[in-house]
Amino acid sequence: MIAVPYQELSADALQGLLEDFVTRQGYDTTTVDQGLEDWVLQVKQQLIKGLLVIVFDPVTQSVTVLTQSEYSKRLQNAGH
Repeated sequence: MIAVPYQELSADALQGLLEDFVTRQGYDTTTVDQGLEDWVLQVKQQLIKGLLVIVFDPVTQSVTVLTQSEYSKRLQNAGH
């Protein structure tokens, strides 16, 4: 698993990744108060704060967003 700094993604790629993440995670994007853009902004802020990390898995050729602790655990498990 390889951490991908969000700053290295184009604005469009980051937006698409975050929208995909939000919709896959089951966030309720239908409420008036919390639309898709609001959830995406919240996730982006967590990326900026270092609470979340974008991860590329070369085995599955997939990209996902993990919490920093989830990423650390997966790295430790991969080393064993």
